[in-house]
Amino acid sequence: MRVTALAAHFDMSLNAVSKHIKVLEEAGLVTRQTLGREHFLTAALEPLRLTEGWFGQLKSIWDLRLAALENILLPKEKPDE
Repeated sequence: MRVTALAAHFDMSLNAVSKHIKVLEEAGLVTRQTLGREHFLTAALEPLRLTEGWFGQLKSIWDLRLAALENILLPKEKPDE
């Protein structure tokens, strides 16, 4: 996608969008190809997929820990006597 086309979707200046894109480029999440005066962007999704997998592993660990904490903190139901 052209940078100007991408910028049209946001309520900020082209300069502000360019600064955001520069950060994404430095993080390896976007690549830029320049043809003449046109700049074309391509998303690099593999780093995001790796991050998603890492967060998925953390989520399963935290789910177990939070369930254990819930068992400790919530009052147990007593059977009717």
